[in-house]
Amino acid sequence: MKLLNPSHSLPFSLQSHMLHTTPQPMELFSATNTNVHVAVGNSLHKTTTLLQWTFNHFQNAEIVIIHVYQPSPVIPTLLGKMPASQANPEVVSAFRREEREQNKKLTDKYLRICSAAKVKASVIVTEADQVQKGIVDLVVRHNIRKLVIGTVLENCMKVKRNSGKANYTSKHAPPFCEIWFIYKGRHIWTREASETPCSLSSRSQPEIAATESLRCRSFQYGKNELPHSEYLQRDSARTTVFSGIRSLDLGEIIETEATNSSKSSSCSSHCSPENSAGVYLDTYSEDMEERINSQLIETKREAEAATDKSFAELLKCRRLEVEAMEAIQKVKLFESAHAHEAELRKKAEDVLRFTVLEQQKLLEESGVISRELQMTMRNVALLDSRAKEATRMRDEAAHELSLIQASISTLWQERHQIRRQKMEAFRWLERWKTRGQVRAAHYNGVIGFAEELPELAEFSLSDIQNATCSFSKSFEIAQGGFGRIYKGEMLGRTVAIKKFHQHNVQGPAEFHREVQILSSLQHPHLLTLLGVCPEAWSIVYEYLPNGTLQNYLFRKSNIIPLTWNIRARMIAEIASALCFLHSFKPEAIIHGDLKPETILLDSSLSCKICEFRFSRLVTEESFCSPSFHLSSEPKGAFTYTDPEFQRTGVLTSKSDIYSFGLIILQLLTGRTPLGLTVLVRHAISCGKLSAVLDSSAGEWPLSVAARLVELGLQCCAQNCRNRPELTPTLVRELEQLHVSEERPVPSFFLCPILQEIMHDPQIAADGFTYEGDAIREWLENGHDTSPMTNLKLSHMLLTPNHSLRLAIQDWLCKS
Repeated sequence: MKLLNPSHSLPFSLQSHMLHTTPQPMELFSATNTNVHVAVGNSLHKTTTLLQWTFNHFQNAEIVIIHVYQPSPVIPTLLGKMPASQANPEVVSAFRREEREQNKKLTDKYLRICSAAKVKASVIVTEADQVQKGIVDLVVRHNIRKLVIGTVLENCMKVKRNSGKANYTSKHAPPFCEIWFIYKGRHIWTREASETPCSLSSRSQPEIAATESLRCRSFQYGKNELPHSEYLQRDSARTTVFSGIRSLDLGEIIETEATNSSKSSSCSSHCSPENSAGVYLDTYSEDMEERINSQLIETKREAEAATDKSFAELLKCRRLEVEAMEAIQKVKLFESAHAHEAELRKKAEDVLRFTVLEQQKLLEESGVISRELQMTMRNVALLDSRAKEATRMRDEAAHELSLIQASISTLWQERHQIRRQKMEAFRWLERWKTRGQVRAAHYNGVIGFAEELPELAEFSLSDIQNATCSFSKSFEIAQGGFGRIYKGEMLGRTVAIKKFHQHNVQGPAEFHREVQILSSLQHPHLLTLLGVCPEAWSIVYEYLPNGTLQNYLFRKSNIIPLTWNIRARMIAEIASALCFLHSFKPEAIIHGDLKPETILLDSSLSCKICEFRFSRLVTEESFCSPSFHLSSEPKGAFTYTDPEFQRTGVLTSKSDIYSFGLIILQLLTGRTPLGLTVLVRHAISCGKLSAVLDSSAGEWPLSVAARLVELGLQCCAQNCRNRPELTPTLVRELEQLHVSEERPVPSFFLCPILQEIMHDPQIAADGFTYEGDAIREWLENGHDTSPMTNLKLSHMLLTPNHSLRLAIQDWLCKS
């Protein structure tokens, strides 16, 4: 490179200095009778490189490793780093011991490196606050003549000015010490020894000072403008130029030295030629030095200009390369975009072709649909005429149906009157029995009673025995106070057969009472009576496979727990049955033994009340009649018995309501009835209602749970006057509790007048279906128009909508 090969000559001092700093391949230095000291630091990698260079260039020499231990100025503590002067002395002492131990381990590693290289080595360790001063002190103290030390380069041409240790050592080390400066395993330059111990002692103090001053100035030049060693090894032409300049200037210096030879001391004969060259340098004139400086500055300026120009050319080349790469990249991007666009164009053409085919297909289908539409319009016209004919026939059928319904209504009233007469006759017969005026056998009495109820099926004793395998124990499913219950097959279905104890005094009376009540009742939530067998004192019921509510409340035999919506529906079903019993005409019916054991569940978990053990047929005027005073306590569960009944012996409809309230609380909490009302009231007062609710039922809606708890506590009031009446309005409210929380009610299930679910849907003359009580009240108030259309009704007759009623009941059961 031209910037490092100037054409003009260089001063002799710079040439001499550059000759000393030009390393030759594997140059071996003499170390006769002198140990080679190597100054090392804390970096294992740098020290290894420095030692390797020393091993290669000072073969068969003893290596002395010198290391300056610099105590840390701060001490690490729990609160952070703290100056050593402010820390606890004991902590400082301990930390110093740890530092020295680490330092010893480091020097041991260096010795092992020397041992591995089979080089004899020793270690000198000193302690100093500044590493560079410690190195200089060791040189002076141990009279070190050969020292190898690492340095740092600022760039490829200059030694870094702030390389403190190398700079300080080169300035302040004694002149007799020859120093090699090494950077990354390369010899950078050498500060040669300019004095020997003997010459230092014989020369006068002014000469030593002048020599040291000139040597230091020469060193400053060499340090600032140090050429790169690798370049000097490659450029042989420049070495030749330097040799010529050196021989010329050396002759001039020898002449100058010959005129001043009388001033030299006798010790010069003991010095080496290299030391003699140092003496000539000491006598160099100031003018020559200024000329050298000016030449050096000019050379530096030219080198920097050439460097800048070369760097600018390099940047330009790099910029052109980058632009070329960017252009190539753009070409590739354009090619890729063109290929992508061609692919998109091909896809678009395919889509267009497919769209044209689809359009043709749609046109063909449109033609076919048009022809079908025309045919359909002709069919619609034909169907319209037929619909008009059907409407005419429907009107005729409706007229006939109205006549039939009127006849059915008349027959129903006659039937109801006949049944009422039969009930009155049965009560008359009961009064006669109680007065002792009737002494007929129980069997004949039952036969007579069965003859009065022709709508019930009558079974023979053999039929009952065949169904139960002669009342086998394996067919027995339950046992009550008045008899046993068996499971059997009759009438092509599974039935439950209840056999009363005929030898029990109360058996026949209980048989009569249950047949009397169930034969006159028809309700979806009352147990259905299928027939009787007077010979066997047996009654045949429908069979309900899921057992009693008691089993589900306390989950016997691993029964799946009831969810909250099923429990809410059960409460509504029980309320519906009790409302039906208490409002039965002409006489109200009181169950008298309502409890979870007397509530059966069918396959869809719908409730049916059974066991009318203590029921009575009474009028509303005779609730407090002395005839209702029982001489003995009921045989039912004591905890479900009305406290008023226990105290007074008077059985009323409020007794059933008390039992119903306990069942509501049990369905909500899943607990036994003993002390249940007190527990629930305490939970409500504390605001912890959810804590007593049965968690197995799922998450209760707070509105539903609160309403049911309120109703249950009202029903369980100690005073019967504070208990509510079971009215149809309350029953409808209970039925809609679980429905409103689950899914909306279909609009055609709602009465147009009441906007509530219909329980007795009736079709009026306008064709709309209403709740029976609502439309009757509408007509009784003198209205002869439709509530929906306000048109005059053709007649006032109502037709039961049985299909809608069944659909509503099925929807409520599924809810």
